[in-house]
Amino acid sequence: MGRSTKVLAFSVPPAIARQIERTAKEEQKTKSELFRDMWEAYRVTREKEEFARVQRSALRAARQAGLADPVRTVGRRS
Repeated sequence: MGRSTKVLAFSVPPAIARQIERTAKEEQKTKSELFRDMWEAYRVTREKEEFARVQRSALRAARQAGLADPVRTVGRRS
């Protein structure tokens, strides 16, 4: 049966390596756990950025089509 993880190797400057080791120690995590947490935070940030980009694009398209400004009408009672 194969491993359930894959070993990755990458290089960072010594100062960053020290910061990673210090942070892992402070968080009481392994460097692998810390990296997984960092990767998840990065993914969430990217997803939020992509959502905001799509939202801005949709708003531009709505305005160009002459539709009511959804930003101004959200939360307004009729």
